[in-house]
Amino acid sequence: MKQRDLKYSCLIAVLYFGMNVNAQVTPKKDSVTKEQKIEEVVLIGYGSQKKENVTGSIGTISAKDLADKPNANPISSIQGKLAGVNITNSGTPGSSPRIDIRGVGSLTGNTVFIVDGMITTDISYLNSQDIESMSVLKDPSSLAIFGAQAANGAVIIKTKTGKGKPSYSFNSYIGIKKVTNVPKMVNSDQYIELYNEKLMNDNGSSAGSISRADFPADTDWYKEILRTSMINSNDFSATGSWKKLNYYASIGYLQDEGNLAAGQGINSGSGFNRFNTKVNLSYKITDNITIGDNFSFSKMRTDIAQNPLLTAFIAPPIFSTMNPATGDYQYFNGYSIVNPRAQLDLYRSQKREERLLNNVWGELKFLKDFTFRISYSSDNYSPSQYEYTPTLTYVPVTNQVPSTLVTRNYRNRNYVWDNTINWKKSLGNHNFDILAGFSRTRTSVSQDYWSSRGVNYDGTNGSLSISNGTDIFHVDGVDRADLSVEQDQQRIESFFGRLNYDYKGKYLVNASIRRDASSQISVDRAKVFPAISAGWVISKEDFMSNQNVFNLLKLRASYGELGNPTVTRKFNSNTTIIGSGAYFGNVGYPAQTITEFINPNIGWETTTGKDVGLEMALLNNKLKIDAAYYDKDSKNVVYAVNQGTVSGASNWNNFYTNAYSFNNKGFEISANYNTKINENISFGVYGNFTTLKNEITSVYGGSYLETGASLFGNSIVRLQEGQAVGSYYGYQVAGVFQTDAEAAASGQTGAKAGWFKFADQDGNGIIDSRDKTFLGSPIPKGTYGFGVNFNVYSFDIGIDFQGVFGNKIYNYNREQRYGNETWDLDMYNSRWHGAGTSNTNSMITSNQSIILPNSFYVEDGSYIRIRNIQVGYNLPKTFAKALSITKLRLYVSAQNPWTSFKYHGFSPEITNTDRVQMGIDNNIYPISAIYTFGMNLTF
Repeated sequence: MKQRDLKYSCLIAVLYFGMNVNAQVTPKKDSVTKEQKIEEVVLIGYGSQKKENVTGSIGTISAKDLADKPNANPISSIQGKLAGVNITNSGTPGSSPRIDIRGVGSLTGNTVFIVDGMITTDISYLNSQDIESMSVLKDPSSLAIFGAQAANGAVIIKTKTGKGKPSYSFNSYIGIKKVTNVPKMVNSDQYIELYNEKLMNDNGSSAGSISRADFPADTDWYKEILRTSMINSNDFSATGSWKKLNYYASIGYLQDEGNLAAGQGINSGSGFNRFNTKVNLSYKITDNITIGDNFSFSKMRTDIAQNPLLTAFIAPPIFSTMNPATGDYQYFNGYSIVNPRAQLDLYRSQKREERLLNNVWGELKFLKDFTFRISYSSDNYSPSQYEYTPTLTYVPVTNQVPSTLVTRNYRNRNYVWDNTINWKKSLGNHNFDILAGFSRTRTSVSQDYWSSRGVNYDGTNGSLSISNGTDIFHVDGVDRADLSVEQDQQRIESFFGRLNYDYKGKYLVNASIRRDASSQISVDRAKVFPAISAGWVISKEDFMSNQNVFNLLKLRASYGELGNPTVTRKFNSNTTIIGSGAYFGNVGYPAQTITEFINPNIGWETTTGKDVGLEMALLNNKLKIDAAYYDKDSKNVVYAVNQGTVSGASNWNNFYTNAYSFNNKGFEISANYNTKINENISFGVYGNFTTLKNEITSVYGGSYLETGASLFGNSIVRLQEGQAVGSYYGYQVAGVFQTDAEAAASGQTGAKAGWFKFADQDGNGIIDSRDKTFLGSPIPKGTYGFGVNFNVYSFDIGIDFQGVFGNKIYNYNREQRYGNETWDLDMYNSRWHGAGTSNTNSMITSNQSIILPNSFYVEDGSYIRIRNIQVGYNLPKTFAKALSITKLRLYVSAQNPWTSFKYHGFSPEITNTDRVQMGIDNNIYPISAIYTFGMNLTF
C-alpha cells in the first residue's frame, strides 16, 4: 500500500525500539458512515500492527498525557489513566513509583521498561518531554515475546524522532510543593494530661507526674522539619530533517527542593536535580538501508536526609528544639526518643548519578518482503553515594561515638543485543507477518565500599574523604549482605519467533514462542514460553453490513506463559561473615561459617495468564470501549518460608526457595468519548475501572511466613494459603473493656478496664496466639480513574480523578510505642478514660499487651483524589504568526490539590519497595500538592 502524508490526526501507539513508522490510510467499505480517517497503528514488540488487528491487551499513553505534569518520573503521570495498571507514587523527590499490572506478579523483580531498545527497571533519568508514546503490555500473550524479561509486566517507551522542517520547542514550569493533610498532634498541655493519666492507668499512682512548670516548651515538630519548597523544570528541543538525516535533540534541567527543611546543621535536605540530554538520529543510506542512533545522558543529584517523620510523630511537644542553656540540640533525657530536628540536621548523605544509554540500530530491506534489523544497546550507570554522621555532642558523653563516613561507588554495566528478521506478505485475503529473532542481555553490578571514623566536616563535600579518618575499611569484589554490598552478573540468551495472521482483517491469530536461558538459575537454565491469542472482528462480517451502531466490534482471547529468573539466588554462597570469627594469636579476624539451611536449586518462577476482551467503537468512532476479564497464576514464586522443623540453622523461619503460588483475577473496563462540537469547541471524557482479587493458592510444605515490620517480636504480615499477599495478621478488636469485672471474665491475661477486648476466635475461653486472625489486605479490590477536558476557543481545561478502594493500611507509626511517645489528637479525643467514654480507642497505657498487632491499627486505605487540574491559554494563531512563532501556550496546574480519605496519616498512598510490606506505613515520605505555572513555546 502506498504511504501518504498524514492529513488527519491520529494516535500512534508506539510499542517498539526506536522505529520510525508512518501510519497508513486503509480505504475500506463500511455501511456505517464515517469520516475519512487514518488507521490507528500499534507497534508491538519487535514489530507493528494495526490496532484493529491487535489480539492482546495493551494500554497506550500519548505524549499529551505526559506533558506538563510536575513529575520527575514519567510513570507518575499515568496514574489513573489505564485500566489494570495500579501506580503508587512516592513523595520522595526523584524516587520511582511502584507499578503493578493486573495484580502482584512476583515478590521480587520489577516491571521492566524498554526505552528505544534498552531494557531497564528504572527510568528516573528520562524527561517526560522526550517521550512520544508509552504503552503498557498487560496480558501474557503480549508480554511473551519478551519472555523472561517481562514476568512483572513491561512498559515500552518510544522517544521522539525528527521529520520535516526544523522546529524548536521550549517548555518551562515553576511551582511550589506543599505537604497536605499533616496529622494533628496533641499540644504540650494535652500531652502532660495524657502522660499523667498513663501513670495512673499503669501504676495506680501519680508518682512521677509532670507539669508545664517543668516543661514550658510547646513544639510542633512537623512545623520544625517540613517546609513549602520550589520545583522548576526547563527543557529545549530541536527536531527536523536535513537531506536523508532525521534528528531530534533535547536538553533539560529539573530541580525539586523537597519538603524536608534543609539548611540547618550539616544536612543536605531531600532535594533532587537532574540534567539530561537526548539525541535521536536516523539516516537513510539507500532506499533499503537505514541506520540510527538513540543517545541519552543524564546527571542526577539526590540529597538524602535521614527521614525524621516518624520521630516527629512520636516526639513529645514538651521539649524545645535547642537547649537554651547550652545552645546545642535538646536531648530528651529519659525518653529514648531522638530529637527530630537533630536527626534531620546532623546527618548528611548525597547520591550522585551519571547514566549514559546508547542504542545503535540498522535496518536492511531485501527480497521485497523481508526486513533484517540489528540493535545494540548499552547502559552505563555509575552512581556514588556518601553517608556521614558526626559525633553527636548533645547526648551524654557515655553515649557519644566518633563520626562515621561511608562511601559507595557503584558500577552497573548492561547491554542488549537484538537481531530480528521479518517477513510480511499478503496472499489474496491471507495476510502474514512472521518474525524470528535472537537476543542476548547482560547485566553486571559491582560496588566499591569504604568506611572510616573520626572524619570532620568543614562545610564542603571535599572534607568528606575517607583518607581524613581512621579505622579505614574497604570491601570490593565480594558480596557482603551485612554491609549491603552486592557484586553480581546476570546473562540471558534468547531465541524467539512470532506469527501474525489475519484473513480479510476479520479472523486474527497471534502465536509466539520464546526460549530463554538464564545464568541466574542453577538447574534447568533454559525455559520455553509459548503464547497464543485470537480475535474476531465481528463488525466486518457480512451480517453486520446493514447495522448503524458499531464502527468496530471485536472479540479477543489470549493465553500465554512467562518466566522470571530474577530471583534471590542461593547457589553461589551458603556462608555468613562473622566478625573476629577466626583467631591467629590473640587477634580476631573476620571469618565465614555455614549458618543457613539453603536450597541451591532455586528455579524459575512461572506466570500463566488468560484474557478475554471485547472492543467497541460507536457513534462515528467518538465513543470507544474496551472491556476484559483476566486470570493470571504465578507459580513457584521465590521468597522465604517458615521451616520450623529445621534445627541449628539461623534461618529456620526464613528459608528461601520456590515457596509460593498465587492467583490474580478480575475485570477491567475503559471508555473514552471525544467530540468536536464546532470549529472552536471540543469536549472529551474518559474513565476506567478495574477489580482485582489476589489469593495465595499454595505454600511450600503447607507452611507460612510471618514477616514484615515487627514490634517486640510480633510480626505484622503473614503469608499463608487462602490469603492475599501482604495480609496483616493479629488480634481482632471486639471493643474496649468498660469494667475490670468484664475484663477479668474474658480470659485475656492481665486485662483490665480500658484495654482492647480481643475476639476469642477459637471459642476456648482463653485469649492467646491461637486467636490471631487475618485483618485485611493492602491490595485494592478496585482501582479507577476518570477525567474530562474541554477546548473552548483559545482555552483548554482538564481535570483528572483517581482512586482505590477495598485495601487496608497498617498504621505502624501509631503502633510503635516504647514508653513516653506522644499521641495524635484523635487519640486524645477518642481515648477510653472511664466506663462508657469509648469502645473504639483504648486507655492511655505503656502496656505491651495493648500494642500487640491488632485490628485497631488496620485502617481503611480507600481514597479519591483530584490528581491534576490544568487550565491553559493558547495564543491565537494570528498573534503567534505576528511574533514569528508557531505556538505559545501558558498554563496553571494543581497536582494532588485534594484527597478524600479516612486514614490517620499524611496520605493513604503508601509506597514500600518490598511488595510483602506494601501497605505498612512506617516512616513513609508524604505525597505533596504541587501548584505550577508553565509555558510551551514552539517556533
